[in-house]
Amino acid sequence: MMIPRRFVATLRFLVGLAGAAALSLAASAQDGDARRALRVCQDPNNLPFSNLAAEGIENRLAEVFGRAMGLPVTYYSFPARMAFIRNTLRYKLPGEDYPCDIVMGVPVGFDQVSVTKPYYRSTYALVYAQGRGLDAVKSVDDFLALPPEQLKKLRIGLFDRTPASAWLAKHGLVDQGVPYLMMSPDPAQYPGQLLETELAAGKIDAAIVWGPIAGFFAKRVKEPLLQVLPMRSEPGVRFDYAMAMGVRHGEREWKQQVEQLLDSRRDEIQAVLREYRVPLVDDAGAPLR
Repeated sequence: MMIPRRFVATLRFLVGLAGAAALSLAASAQDGDARRALRVCQDPNNLPFSNLAAEGIENRLAEVFGRAMGLPVTYYSFPARMAFIRNTLRYKLPGEDYPCDIVMGVPVGFDQVSVTKPYYRSTYALVYAQGRGLDAVKSVDDFLALPPEQLKKLRIGLFDRTPASAWLAKHGLVDQGVPYLMMSPDPAQYPGQLLETELAAGKIDAAIVWGPIAGFFAKRVKEPLLQVLPMRSEPGVRFDYAMAMGVRHGEREWKQQVEQLLDSRRDEIQAVLREYRVPLVDDAGAPLR
C-alpha cells in the first residue's frame, strides 16, 4: 500500500518531536542531578579569589549563590595554571559526570567557556609601601612626575604578560621593572606574594598588579602600610577589564540561571567586592564611589 507523503512527513515530525522530548527529559534529569549542589571549579591557593579554606572573593560569591539556590556549595580544585578549564569545567571521564559546573571569575571575551554578563569591572593598580620615600605620591601622575634620578632607582615589580610591561615601556621605565612569573610551576605560589613578601620586605619599591590583588593584600599586610593607586587605561595600554562567570558551552539554561542570580543578588555581590576592597571602575575606567 502506498503511504501518502503528507503522512510520512507528519510521522517524521512526530518521531522527531518525541525524540526531542526524550532528550529534553534526559537533559532535565541530568541537570537535576547536577543541581544537588553548586559545584564550583576553583584554584586551591589563589587568594584573594579562592583557596581550600573558602576565604576568597569567589568563595564568598559561591556562598551567596548557594544560599539563593538552597544548595550546598562544593569545590573541585585544580591550580589555575595552563589547562585549568580543561582540567576542571571540561574534565569528564567516560561514563562519569563533570566534577564542577561553574568558574566564578573569568574575563569577558574568554572563549574557553560560555561567559555570562559581567558582574564587576576593575583595573590594575600601582602599589607602594608607605615610609619609604614615596609618601608624597597620591596618584599615578604623581609617580611619573618624580625626579628622574629617583625614578631610575626604583624597582617596580610586575607579573609577566600583563599590561604593566607595556606601561613601563611607554614611560621609559623598562629598566626599573622586576618581572615575576604569573604561572609559576610551584603550586604554593600565589599572586599576592608580590605584595605580601616581595614589596613588604623591601625587595621591590612598588608593584603593578590586578586591582583585586592590590586591594586585598593592602588590607591584609599590616606592616608596612600599602598604598593602592588605581591606574587608568591609556592609549596603547589597557588596564581595566570586565569580569564575569563561566559555564560550559551549550548549557544555555544554566547560564541564564547564573545571570538571573547576578541580577537578583547584585547588592550582595557588590558588598562582597567592597569588603575585599576591589577597586571598582565604570565602563570608561573611572573609579566608582
